[in-house]
Amino acid sequence: MNHQKKFLSVLLIGAIALVVEFGFHQPNIARIIVTVVGAILALSMFIEMVKTLRSGKYGVDLLAIMSITATLAVGEYWASLMILVMLTGGDSLEDYAANKAGSDLKNLLDNSPHIAHIKVGNKLVDTKIDQVEIDQIAVIKPGEAVPVDGIVIEGKGNFDESTMTGESTLIPKKPGSELLSGTINGDTAITMRVTKTAADSQYQTIVKLVQQSKDKPAHFVRMADRYAVPFTIISLVIAGLAWIISKDPHRFAEVLVVASPCPLILAAPVALVSGMSRSSRNSIIIKSGTSIEKMATAKTAYFDKTGTITAGRLNVIAVEPVAGVSKAQLIDLVGSVEIQSAHIFARAIVRYANDQPDFQNKTVTDFSETTGSGVVGRIDGQLVAAGKHDFIEADAPKVKLAEGQSIVYVAVDGKYAGHLIFADQLRPEAPQTIKDLKSSGVQTVAMLTGDKKAAAEKIAAQVGIENVHAECLPQTKIDLIVKTPAKQRPLIMVGDGVNDAPALAAADVGIAMGAYGASAASESADAVILKDDISKVATAVKISQDTMAVAKHSVLIGIFICIGLMLIASTGIIPALFGAMLQEVVDTTSILWALRARKSHEKLKSKSKQNEIAA
Repeated sequence: MNHQKKFLSVLLIGAIALVVEFGFHQPNIARIIVTVVGAILALSMFIEMVKTLRSGKYGVDLLAIMSITATLAVGEYWASLMILVMLTGGDSLEDYAANKAGSDLKNLLDNSPHIAHIKVGNKLVDTKIDQVEIDQIAVIKPGEAVPVDGIVIEGKGNFDESTMTGESTLIPKKPGSELLSGTINGDTAITMRVTKTAADSQYQTIVKLVQQSKDKPAHFVRMADRYAVPFTIISLVIAGLAWIISKDPHRFAEVLVVASPCPLILAAPVALVSGMSRSSRNSIIIKSGTSIEKMATAKTAYFDKTGTITAGRLNVIAVEPVAGVSKAQLIDLVGSVEIQSAHIFARAIVRYANDQPDFQNKTVTDFSETTGSGVVGRIDGQLVAAGKHDFIEADAPKVKLAEGQSIVYVAVDGKYAGHLIFADQLRPEAPQTIKDLKSSGVQTVAMLTGDKKAAAEKIAAQVGIENVHAECLPQTKIDLIVKTPAKQRPLIMVGDGVNDAPALAAADVGIAMGAYGASAASESADAVILKDDISKVATAVKISQDTMAVAKHSVLIGIFICIGLMLIASTGIIPALFGAMLQEVVDTTSILWALRARKSHEKLKSKSKQNEIAA
């Protein structure tokens, strides 16, 4: 029986007992009804408590069982019924709060696209997304979600990428722009070429990760169990002294009635689910509450270099036209022809071209591509070739490149027109990310990379990382992680590629940069960053710290309120029935406080400041 049905059942039985006593004047029958129901629920709670004890944990259910038993023993059966209503109502309230906190995750799952409009000749054929193949042409109609990852080849429009990046502003797209599955088209039809199957596309990968996070309950969910022993002892001491001093057993029951275990049981799971919800709105999927707990107290962070500290993909770093050809002219020609290609160099060129405010996408005819060599197309009657030195068949100079650089030569009508140089680049947000991690309490930051020492140390120096482990094999990274002493843990490992998957799995918390696939790394990781932004690592740590602070505050608030009520109840001024009703106040206070974990610390401070100004 789920919590809501149990709650409704207790309410129904309570209503029947009320009618029996006050409608038919049969208090003994009403007492029997409530006693039987109370005994059954207390027994079921006792069985659950025994299971908890066998697992090596101590729970707070003992107080609930004792309060029900004590009120029944002294004849306060209406108070016992009220306790049952509050306990089952508290469980239902927990479900509601968890569902509210997890609504962002649920929306992600509910909005998954299922159909793609694929061009077959002059017709559009609706195709299930798991049957869509790479290089097929798809049309995204106005208001529809992009079914799989692809590149725009025709049309311009604005796309809502909030489900993927958390940003509410519309993103303009034009030929050559990348489209992520799950993003929403604006008010114009767009034609795209498919670049990834559904299984490898971004949205489907995220849906799978979110489903994993929903199916992984937090190991830390009943955080309050660590407070259970002292709280139970305090409750029994106050109740026992009240009985001894007053010589009235009712006083024992009245104290235990307000020793509500509900806030202790509810506060932590609600806060943790709220924290996971907040992280999803920040383009971070955290798979379990355990990961939140560990990130909140992380002392060490290890970073891979390529794809993590650096962008991990080629970018145009120099455009060198020959005399008589401007940079804008060269980019217009090579950018227009490369839009037709899916090659890694073509993607880099098109990204660069689309970033130029005066880029003109020209019509290309007679396009052809030689795999691994280059592309050729005719633009305004001119034959444009781009690719390797030998491919363009022009008298081009051999350009000397630095380590890690690549080059594409360009020729127009058989004459050398210039070249473009490519290299991986440092993420601009990386230096600030390292600073933020250190300021949040991470004591040791290091780089683990397979690159040569000189290249690794150069990048590390730019971002403020002092410890560098270069020329690492996957096993070397695992060994370094495993041998990290306990005083330097919990340990975070951040990576993006398949070769990082073992290290992510070995770390206390593995964080994968999952914006461009890397499914093996994402599946091995405990958290996945959906946006191509390494600063989200620091954001994940900050959210985890905020969440744990809220969870602990919620539990402690519940404990202090309960102790205060117990001290008052020990004087005999709180009747058992009224004390049982006060439980709901404690429950509601704890849950509302725990839901604060859904909001950012900055928003909470801003709201507080606004209230001060208004006052």
